[in-house]
Amino acid sequence: MAQPPLVVLADRQDHGQTLAAVLKSRLGLSWSQAKRVIDRRHVRVAGQIVADAAYRVKNGKRITVAGGVITIAGAAVKPTQEKPKPAKPAAVQREAKPERKPIRPPVPLDILFSDESLVVVNKPAGFTTVRSTEDRDEFGEGQKFLPKTLAELLPAALGAPDRPVVAVHRLDRGTSGVIVFARKSAVAQKLMTQFRKHTSERRYLALVRGTPKAGRIESTFVADRGDGRRGSGSGEDARKAVTMVKVLEQFENFALIECMLETGRTHQVRIHLGEAGTPLCGEKIYDRPINGRPFPDGSGAKRPMLHAARLGFTHPVTNERLTFEVAPPADFAQLLEQFRYGS
Repeated sequence: MAQPPLVVLADRQDHGQTLAAVLKSRLGLSWSQAKRVIDRRHVRVAGQIVADAAYRVKNGKRITVAGGVITIAGAAVKPTQEKPKPAKPAAVQREAKPERKPIRPPVPLDILFSDESLVVVNKPAGFTTVRSTEDRDEFGEGQKFLPKTLAELLPAALGAPDRPVVAVHRLDRGTSGVIVFARKSAVAQKLMTQFRKHTSERRYLALVRGTPKAGRIESTFVADRGDGRRGSGSGEDARKAVTMVKVLEQFENFALIECMLETGRTHQVRIHLGEAGTPLCGEKIYDRPINGRPFPDGSGAKRPMLHAARLGFTHPVTNERLTFEVAPPADFAQLLEQFRYGS
């Protein structure tokens, strides 16, 4: 059976990146593998073949890699001269039962807590929390060919593949750390109420550029601040956003900070820190003033260095106060050590 094409929908984090860089980060390829499939004209952007590895990708563009060209499991490019294996006789094919393989995540999921009502997970960086509305509208049934979201992987990991989970809040694809999903719709509503009323506790660790200032950052967010990016502005749809910043360690050109959210707006920490002139290490969207140039980033970070370190809330059924705290992943910890002790 012919393998379906691999589809990636470029998001804001991919905007401005080269086509080779996007394939490398989103499909787990090496630089040489990404360049090879592009050079061999196996990649289309918005339906058009692109054979330039340095082509700059734009937000929202659909990238398609021809089916059977690469395998994600080993990120290996198949030789073009490889011949297909002979098909089995028709009689054998009719008798064979299709094998149903369980969906397994690329890395084991770190489930911190689960019961009949909810599940708490230590999300790895690189996972999308839940399928976006844009993906559903764009791909329809073709969503099954997109990389699995954390919400899609959890049911099988919990031993209940036919019982979907509900995202109560979200973490960006590049953000790691604690996140909670509900396993019942009534539980989801109660948890969402806690988040809206700010009775939950959310603390983030972040590695940033420059010298950040401790204190309260408050503004109102709009969908487009004037340069196509979310950010602070005014208008009927502007929504209040409040972030508390605490400086934990200051280095020569970078800092480790803690951010506590009083509100939970989309990209809130990233926007507030970027607009303060101290964007996250690895940030490529909210790293510049309006219509200005990006702030220098000599950190070498491969993703925005943001980690949801602590999450606290009241269990909607038992009324028990639950608090979860997880250490940052290896790439975050290694970069922090580099800042502390030098490379």
